[in-house]
Amino acid sequence: MAPDYTTDERDLLRAVRELVRADREMRTRLSGAMRVNPTDLRSLRHVIRVVEEAERGESAELPGVTPRRLADHLGITTAAVTVLVDRLVASGHLERVPHPRDRRSVLLVPTEQARREMATHLADMHERMKRIAAAVPAEARPAVVEFLTALTREMERGTLDLSPS
Repeated sequence: MAPDYTTDERDLLRAVRELVRADREMRTRLSGAMRVNPTDLRSLRHVIRVVEEAERGESAELPGVTPRRLADHLGITTAAVTVLVDRLVASGHLERVPHPRDRRSVLLVPTEQARREMATHLADMHERMKRIAAAVPAEARPAVVEFLTALTREMERGTLDLSPS
């Protein structure tokens, strides 16, 4: 039996569902514009984020991602990551560079082309999103963050009771 939601609770959860839907559609459009599939796009975004955080000194991570770490991030096998990386190297989005500490490994780094494409397609969207975030009253921000974080944690728990009621 579904819980009895108040109108405000239902509106909040509906808004989150719409945000998730819109995000999924935006990523599909971005994948199409960059001529990569959604998993390739997730990979590129992850590699770019890790590299940029390392470049800004926000992370102790190496400026790149090992294929193993990428496989773990995506939840796929290393064999599948090899195929994915081959595709992104061939398309000019990723490069393999020697690992500075492990001769048997490589680091994956984004090409300038990948960074440029990502920035071109997302710069305007990020600016608009920043304006929307800035419009949230400062005193309400902690509650919004806690609400979204709690929903995320609950969804990540992965427990779903599929037994008939």
